[in-house]
Amino acid sequence: MRVLITGARGQVGHELMRLAPQGIEVFGLDSQALDITEPAQVARRVAELAPGAIINAAAYTAVDRAESDVQRAYAVNRDGVALLAEAAEHLAIPLLHISTDYVFAGDGDRPYREEDATAPAGVYGASKLAGEQALAERCSRGLILRTSWVFGAHGNNFVKTMLRLAGERDELAVVADQHGGPTPAASIAGALWLLVERYREQDSLRWGAYHFSGAPTCNWHEFAEEVFRQAIELELIERVPRVRAITSAEYPTPARRPLWSVLDCSKLERQFGIAQPDWRAGLHQMLQQRRHST
Repeated sequence: MRVLITGARGQVGHELMRLAPQGIEVFGLDSQALDITEPAQVARRVAELAPGAIINAAAYTAVDRAESDVQRAYAVNRDGVALLAEAAEHLAIPLLHISTDYVFAGDGDRPYREEDATAPAGVYGASKLAGEQALAERCSRGLILRTSWVFGAHGNNFVKTMLRLAGERDELAVVADQHGGPTPAASIAGALWLLVERYREQDSLRWGAYHFSGAPTCNWHEFAEEVFRQAIELELIERVPRVRAITSAEYPTPARRPLWSVLDCSKLERQFGIAQPDWRAGLHQMLQQRRHST
């Protein structure tokens, strides 16, 4: 089976390439090799490669920049998805697409289920929701995997920022009123490959939206403290800075962050047997990779 991966140099795209199962021919294209916002380019490359499935790991993820770069955010997160969906539908193949907790308002008090009302608070979330809708409208074999707080050995993320700041500051202020599930990029890639293999075996999946994020639930302050606890044990940092808990109001950003990003992932486990990963174990694996690469 041949699988096309867009956004192959991103956090999840990198792990999709690294963890590709045997027996699957993978074509990973980054934004330079395939601009998913260009209709002619998408149609030509998909036709040339003739994949049996597409995994879309390409996205505009600069949450704050999106507030002023609205056109580009929608071009990638909505229009690019629409073009991939049309190409997939033309070939009668599935499109597996990564989305986000930001499609919700972020003011809940229980884990969000797939059928809960969406109400994004900013441009990033609104553009990702528009991409979900474009996929549902244009591709009969579409599967959306919503996730949250992604981190991995490749690319920029919260974990790498904390490690860098540990070498620069004695004290850090980290928000403690935003709750969610950190999710290892490798776990997302693993879940997507399990879905592809299930499709290869059965020639079908139960299409639609699913949630997949790490457990247990925590806040960013707790996440930071666990990063430092593991990093000092692995001798990746020389000292642990003091981590001061603050509120979101004390750390204003152009885009409002959801205070509640907890996703109910039981549907994915019920349907496919894919359980939530323990993000602490995923963090350990990531830090081990970082240790061996330095």
